[in-house]
Amino acid sequence: MSLLKRIEQGQEQRNQPPAAPGTGLLGGNAADPAQGAGEVKRVELGVRRPVTAPQARDTHLDLKTRVQNKLIAELDPTMDVTKTAEVRAQIQEMFDQILAEENFVLSRAERARLFDQIVAEILGYGPLEPFLADETITEIMVNGPKNIYIERGGKIYKTQAQFEDDEHLMRIIDRIVAPLGRRVDESSPYVDARLPDGSRVNAVIPPISLIGPVLTIRKFFRTPLTVEDLINLGSITPEAIEFLKACVIAKLNIVISGGTGSGKTTLLNLLSGFIPNDERIITIENAAELQLRQEHVVTLESRPPNIEGKGEVTIRQLVINALRMRPDRIVVGEVRDEAALDMLQAMNTGHEGSMTTLHSNSPRDTLARLETMVLMAGMDLPHRAIREQIASALNLIVHQERLRDGSRKVVQICEVQGMEGDVITMSDIFVFEQTGIENGKIIGRLRPTGIRPKFIEKLEAAGIYLPPSVFGIGERIRY
Repeated sequence: MSLLKRIEQGQEQRNQPPAAPGTGLLGGNAADPAQGAGEVKRVELGVRRPVTAPQARDTHLDLKTRVQNKLIAELDPTMDVTKTAEVRAQIQEMFDQILAEENFVLSRAERARLFDQIVAEILGYGPLEPFLADETITEIMVNGPKNIYIERGGKIYKTQAQFEDDEHLMRIIDRIVAPLGRRVDESSPYVDARLPDGSRVNAVIPPISLIGPVLTIRKFFRTPLTVEDLINLGSITPEAIEFLKACVIAKLNIVISGGTGSGKTTLLNLLSGFIPNDERIITIENAAELQLRQEHVVTLESRPPNIEGKGEVTIRQLVINALRMRPDRIVVGEVRDEAALDMLQAMNTGHEGSMTTLHSNSPRDTLARLETMVLMAGMDLPHRAIREQIASALNLIVHQERLRDGSRKVVQICEVQGMEGDVITMSDIFVFEQTGIENGKIIGRLRPTGIRPKFIEKLEAAGIYLPPSVFGIGERIRY
């Protein structure tokens, strides 16, 4: 995309009148009696004068807009913005030249901050850039232009950053969704998208949102978490990882369940890494997030309807189509509707080793939600037939939770054993046991229950023999 097009999508062209004689550097009138004394200082023709904090923000915004518009007018519109380093260097050169020509006097810190803000507007995502670059931040929540929250360490904090107005925030949203061929407007006021690094994005705009545009970004780690990272964070134990690795290699069908932000996709990424490299894997998602490392991977993504209401491609249609693509395994990012029926059918028709995630409060609720979603397909199936399909298709449910202290942990690993009457029977293989709270942190461990799963024979048929200590028998794991 050319720079000119990026600017047209992302820049606000303000028609500011030229400064009158006696007007300060940052756009305020030095003779204006409304500008009272305050603690915040600004620079005006080399002379520091006191202004109030709100006035300082306004004048800084005015200076930023004036320099930014002048810079845009002088930039080459055919410049290739993908060459970030070259573009940044050219902007820096022109930025310094404009400040010199306009006789702007700024401190080194003010100069650097202004330059970073302008570059973020031209090449990036405006006020969100510092938060996207901060690897300690896991989520960014924008509630209208004036309220930006972040999540760090499982806790939510309000920031001082702001957008100028609703229009400024809408430009950033459009910049995110436009390259993906998606749109957000009054006729389609919400959208799921992703950033180039895979971070998940959701945007909701008026008239659905009553507080202005709302943007939520679930950030992905630039360096994906490893098994060792999860163990060190206390999210899972080595014994449970050894068990889950065996289940993936032996082609058991696995559902990862949990609430929002509990770490389901992260765990699905890790478990998919155990799939042998010689298998054909097809991933199906609403917005591509999975980062599989194998060579033979086909990634499919659903598509919303176009402006005429046509061209929609649903998760269910992709699952059906995937069956014609000779998959060894099907990995569905999340099942949330009638696609559950086709996912169960795939698991029951030779595509063993399939995996998916699902929102629920517990492993038992996972089965109830699956049954409900199958009924959403509109087929008049008896409840027993649905439950038999579920019991036959699923082997394992891994349940995650985000605990009160903000930590994300695997709290249950359950085997789906089969049917007893009209009820699906389950047994806990691992259960999280909380032992206390220390300095606000929950202390506990995912412990084996001592029960060996019924599918242990399937593991052994695949040549995998887990030591008894994995299931709580014996003192330690032997590799």
